[in-house]
Amino acid sequence: MTDQQNQQPAPRHGDDRGARSFETLAIHAGQEADPLTGAVVPPIYQVSTYKQDGVGGLRGGYEYSRSANPTRTALEENLAALEGGRRGLAFASGLAAEDCLLRTLLVPGDHVVIPDDAYGGTFRLFSKVAERWGVEWSVADTSDPAAVRAELRPRTKVIWVETPSNPLLGITDIAAVADVARSAGARLVVDNTFASPYLQQPLALGADVVVHSTTKYMGGHSDVVGGALVVSDPDLGDELAFHQNAMGAVAGPFDSWLVLRGIKTLAVRMDRHSANATRVAELLVAHPKVTEVYYPGLPGHAGHEVAAKQMRAFGGMVSFRVAGGEQAAVDVCDRARLFTLGESLGGVESLIEHPGRMTHASTAGSALEVPADLVRLSVGIEAVDDLLADLSQALA
Repeated sequence: MTDQQNQQPAPRHGDDRGARSFETLAIHAGQEADPLTGAVVPPIYQVSTYKQDGVGGLRGGYEYSRSANPTRTALEENLAALEGGRRGLAFASGLAAEDCLLRTLLVPGDHVVIPDDAYGGTFRLFSKVAERWGVEWSVADTSDPAAVRAELRPRTKVIWVETPSNPLLGITDIAAVADVARSAGARLVVDNTFASPYLQQPLALGADVVVHSTTKYMGGHSDVVGGALVVSDPDLGDELAFHQNAMGAVAGPFDSWLVLRGIKTLAVRMDRHSANATRVAELLVAHPKVTEVYYPGLPGHAGHEVAAKQMRAFGGMVSFRVAGGEQAAVDVCDRARLFTLGESLGGVESLIEHPGRMTHASTAGSALEVPADLVRLSVGIEAVDDLLADLSQALA
């Protein structure tokens, strides 16, 4: 067996995953006690090369850590279990996962429908990278299945969805858009980063592929960069695994271990993120300096009913627009003290940012440009009264 053949260890999870709760799977899936020592946490296999028992005689299917690594295998099995999929793959970043997916599913001349409020990095990948290699794309309001259908072309191969979206917290009815994708013979890809598999499981609603930046809620502690793909079709999983190995942007063993550690507390963290974000959104709705609040947990949010149908809770991300325009929004970001000015999200600490100048600067001048007076919050798990006090003084 050689690296070129791309034979990787078969997943070890059993068929009883459906009988176990999410919280139990988060702690145990893919993570049997170490057979040598009994360690209850998977070891960090910080190794590149594995001794072979004769030419082609691999122990457990391992030969070289780009192809497979036991720590990464544990994470990939865990990801598949949490999303209810058959194959999980872990990457060096969320964008590395997206790049591998696009090069697996598309050839020059193919077309993709993307959201009109997509993450800036995803937009950049399409507009500055994939487009150069002959991939065509157009945007649609994915909260409207008819708008998505209107963008379909004969060579549409992928419909790309973020729900909730980044940074405007738009909601897409996954099951409805899955019907559109099936009718067109296209794959539905759902970026589930904002929700996490604890709050939403797109594969069960008809999606073909789930994408994650595991940097965010999955890792949860702002100490790792990673990405993931999860699929329910084993054949597609094999194709993705081939490209993952051929392209090489894999998650390292320590990064895999950090994400696994974070996942163990994902459920309890998401409960707290969601509860805190609800209180923050309620404060902002009532504040005279705030002109609009984007949070799917608010009854007035356009996607509230769909979100309530397909999500367990509404997540920890809140965006809002500030009276006074762009400079007023920047000033709010500068005055915040407990909310840290930073460009990520999903950690235990609360973050604040100005998307137009930071995470979504790449969308300037495009159909995806975000409002200049927009502020985005990643609401952490601190005491909510402290968070409310900080926002109140920042807006004062």
